[in-house]
Amino acid sequence: MTKFGFENRATWDMAYEASLEALEGSNLSVNDIDAAVISTVDTLVSDERQRHYPSLVSSLFKRRIPMIQIPAVCGGGGAAFWAANKLGYDNVLVLGVDKIAVNTSPVITNEIMNATDKVWEQNEGMIFPCSVALVAQQHMLKYGTTTDDLDLVAFKNHENAFLNEKTPFYRKKITLEQIKKSPVIASPFRLYDCTLNVNGAAAAVLSREKSDVEVAGSSLHVDHLGPFEREDMTTLTACGIAAKEAYKKAGISAEDIDVMEVHDAFTILELLSYEDMGFCKKGEGTKLIRNGTTKINGKLPVNPSGGLKARGHPISATGMAQIYEIVRQLRGECGDRQVSKHKYGLTQNIGGPGGSVIVNIFKKMGG
Repeated sequence: MTKFGFENRATWDMAYEASLEALEGSNLSVNDIDAAVISTVDTLVSDERQRHYPSLVSSLFKRRIPMIQIPAVCGGGGAAFWAANKLGYDNVLVLGVDKIAVNTSPVITNEIMNATDKVWEQNEGMIFPCSVALVAQQHMLKYGTTTDDLDLVAFKNHENAFLNEKTPFYRKKITLEQIKKSPVIASPFRLYDCTLNVNGAAAAVLSREKSDVEVAGSSLHVDHLGPFEREDMTTLTACGIAAKEAYKKAGISAEDIDVMEVHDAFTILELLSYEDMGFCKKGEGTKLIRNGTTKINGKLPVNPSGGLKARGHPISATGMAQIYEIVRQLRGECGDRQVSKHKYGLTQNIGGPGGSVIVNIFKKMGG
């Protein structure tokens, strides 16, 4: 995984760095890879606008192999990993890469709007932050959630990113007071309730060879595109279904998960994820953030990397960055932010405002 941030590097350069690190961690060589699955929205937002990305990356390999591109926006990395897990090849490289921060906010906003309902919702001003802000308002009305709860999510994840050298907030202290005093973006969201769009790449190798970490369960499900079409705006239905299916495949329950990375593009989504994946009752996600359960030293550490909130969100690379963090946690390689229990780890990647959700469960093998 590259460092996430604002450096204006070519996407192929970031892709090569992430891929070579993944190969090194797998103890495989480039010649061992039988296929590759790549996710990018480079065709939309990068200054390179490369529409045939597999060919661009193919020079990494000394022989010609099958390669496919999966553009699934925010859920692209997770979708690519899920798809790669379904292939019949022995060794598959999975890569997520995007260069988002080279554009202005209006350009990025316009392109990301393609992941939501452009016909009905956006004509009424429902761009991404506004749409999810209304979800947060509904959660507040139904369950008594407060902006203080959202602040705690942001603060926790910035504390974690402070320890992560791969993030733009490494060794950069963000205080709770700064979070509370930041400007309103779309009520109740302030600046620090929203993710940061950055550049970056992350990769992994799926192999049939014996490994110290295995994919115990993987599931992808979809729901209506916009929150307003759903039976309950405060429920990520696809998330609940995907999580239950992943638990079943892994032969475990939510109680067995030791650490997880969830898709906190907006702070409310982390609370919804606690609830909809079965870590607490509906409406009680606030209890976990208030009592410290999801801090690094808590019973269930969530987003030890800093999450999208503070690690940054390079769109297609996000799902793979989550996997990168969880695999390193299970291997005990995370230094100051290493969690104490690390047998089972979970990643949850969301496309759009809950339109698609990918849940992966990883298991540490051996002792």
